[in-house]
Amino acid sequence: MTTAYIEPKQHLLDLFRQAVAKVAPAAELDLELTRPKQAAHGDWACNAAMQLARGLRRNPREVAAELVAALPASVWVDKVEIAGPGFINVFLKPALWQRLPAHILALGAEYGRLNLGRGERVQVEFVSANPTGPLHVGHGRGAAFGASLANVLAYAGYDVTREYYVNDAGRQMDILALSTWLRYLELLGERVPFPPNAYQGEYVRAMAKSIYTLHADRYRRTVAEIMSGVPPVPSAEEYVLRPDAKAAAEAALDALIATAKRLLGQDYDYFHGYALEEQLGDCRNDLAEFGVTFDHWFSERSLHEAGLIDRALERLAARGHLYEQDGALWFRSSAFGDEKDRVVRRENGQYTYFAADIAYHLNKFERGFARVIDVWGADHHGYIARVKGALAALGLEPDRLAVDLVQFAVLYRNGQKVSMSTRAGEYVTLRELRQEVGNDACRFFYVLRKSDQHLDFDLDLAKRQSADNPVYYIQYAHARISSVLAAWGGVERDLIDADASRLTHPQELALARRLAEFPDLIAAAAGEHAPHLIAYYLKDLAADLHGLYVSCQFLVEDEALRLARLQLIAATRRVLRTGLTLLGVSAPEKM
Repeated sequence: MTTAYIEPKQHLLDLFRQAVAKVAPAAELDLELTRPKQAAHGDWACNAAMQLARGLRRNPREVAAELVAALPASVWVDKVEIAGPGFINVFLKPALWQRLPAHILALGAEYGRLNLGRGERVQVEFVSANPTGPLHVGHGRGAAFGASLANVLAYAGYDVTREYYVNDAGRQMDILALSTWLRYLELLGERVPFPPNAYQGEYVRAMAKSIYTLHADRYRRTVAEIMSGVPPVPSAEEYVLRPDAKAAAEAALDALIATAKRLLGQDYDYFHGYALEEQLGDCRNDLAEFGVTFDHWFSERSLHEAGLIDRALERLAARGHLYEQDGALWFRSSAFGDEKDRVVRRENGQYTYFAADIAYHLNKFERGFARVIDVWGADHHGYIARVKGALAALGLEPDRLAVDLVQFAVLYRNGQKVSMSTRAGEYVTLRELRQEVGNDACRFFYVLRKSDQHLDFDLDLAKRQSADNPVYYIQYAHARISSVLAAWGGVERDLIDADASRLTHPQELALARRLAEFPDLIAAAAGEHAPHLIAYYLKDLAADLHGLYVSCQFLVEDEALRLARLQLIAATRRVLRTGLTLLGVSAPEKM
């Protein structure tokens, strides 16, 4: 049997273009085909008649009738019907769906791969958490989404670079270095009041203990030395209850950082560097274990050292978008849609995080990326306008930057919300979550909803081995097919020549139709930055397979029918595996 297969959507678009050219030669129409929600309404629907009717000043159903009459004959079209106000529903012949499984097996992992991007260079920057502590479950959702999106874009034909922006400069790293030093001093009996707004987690004590083991009391300073000139440090209780305690805590923290730098001198750089490398290394390992890797880790410090921030601000100044006020340097962000202007250099001469972000995004485009995608937490929504405004002020096209927001994930166990408190250092880490439910459940559950939608992560469901658990349900479909093919014992590629005309059962044809949706699904997931669409699709595909498994025997005595059905489920396994791989989920052969 021939494996020739045509892509039905493109074939129908060609037919409708010819029909439109006959009915309304002067019309400029962006033809669209959609899949009806109900199978009874056909395989594809076209609204061209309603698009044309207004310009032609005619009844849409009359226009639809003329379009149908003008459609060229096709060996693949079974019938065409006019429905509702003028929709044209097209029913394709079973012969087309019967040819698809062999086509999928012939292409293998390439089935569904597109060239939408035409090799366009795209950077996806995601996670980019401050290396000041272990990754938590919120970072996990951004990691799963960003990695899946990058996979989908690459599969759709884009040249994708995955990047992590390392915040290795600035105050947060100073706070971590100070926190580590103070915990180190505690081991030496020097109990400096520990600021409630410093890093509290056990990982800080672990770093301090390692430094003590390596260097004993080399970095000891007395409490009296340290607290001389430092304002009183509020207690943890005062920090929560006293209205003025937060400002006092910030002042004390800054004073302690300045004191640490003065007393330690060059040794301060050791604490800073040690804490950075420990936490960044832990982050790298955690993400790698999660199946999330990056092509480039970009250092914020490199922006300062290479003078890129100075250069970016000079460019803004030359274009008239900066001004000085109260000793600070301001960007006219309000002129570009932001709610107010923003400081880029403080009165003390230090650059703000925003100034570094301006330089970083300028650098992205100077590296030759045609488009840049940032994956941010939903709490950064207000930051979008100022960054896009800065790009416009630099003379760049702001629409070349897309920002995908990721809502926080809320964990539930036994129907109860799992509490988190990052201030106290008590939070569920990504590593703990992965250890509890496994990488596959983590990756799949994180992308089971649109990224900017709230996500309730049910820990009990993620661990359940039943049809209620979507990742188990999908993986079981893959394993079930593998079991049948193993029982058959043949070579999968030999199935390409099976007589697929024997596939006539309604559920067989329905499964083939579902397989045909996969390339369009990839296009939608890439275009809309929506890997959750793949998760939805895989659930539907698995349901179709499980339904067919119950309705039809595969290893029947009729050899031709047996091979045709094995061809169909082997093609289904191929698509399941590709979809799961794009989401970073394994496709087990046995379960």
